[in-house]
Amino acid sequence: MQFEANVDADRRAWLAQRLGADNVAASPHLARLRGTDAEDEVALHLFALDDEGTIVGGLAGYTWAYWLHVDLLWVDPTRRGTGLGAELLERAEKIALTERDCRHVRLETWEFQAPGFYRKQGYELVGTVPDYPPGSTEYIFAKRLA
Repeated sequence: MQFEANVDADRRAWLAQRLGADNVAASPHLARLRGTDAEDEVALHLFALDDEGTIVGGLAGYTWAYWLHVDLLWVDPTRRGTGLGAELLERAEKIALTERDCRHVRLETWEFQAPGFYRKQGYELVGTVPDYPPGSTEYIFAKRLA
C-alpha cells in the first residue's frame, strides 16, 4: 500500500463526492435534500463600504441544508461599536431566511474575538473546543431564525 500527501483539487473533489454519496445513503435527512435548493453550498457574502468606497466591514459564509454558516465577520477597528457588525449579521440572516429558506445559523469564534457580541445578537453557545489553537478556546454558536 502507498500513501501520498499532496494537495490535489481533483482528488479532493473525488473524495468529497465519495463521502457525500456514503452520507446520503446512510442518512434519510441528507437524502431528502437531494434535488432541493439546499443541496449545494451557496456563498453568501456582504460588504459594507464607506462614502469613498473603502470596505469597512464584511461577512463571508455560505448556506447549506437550510443553515447559514458564517465563516468570517470583520469590522474595521474604527467602526467597531457602531452597530455595523450587528447590521452585517442581521442582513445575512435575513437573506438566508427569506431568500434561501434557512432556519438556523452557526459560526465559530475564539474567546479573544467576539463571544459576547454573538450572545447579544441572540446566539447560543452550543460547544467549545479547548486549546484550539493552543492556549485559546474556540466557541461554537448557533441561532434559530424566525
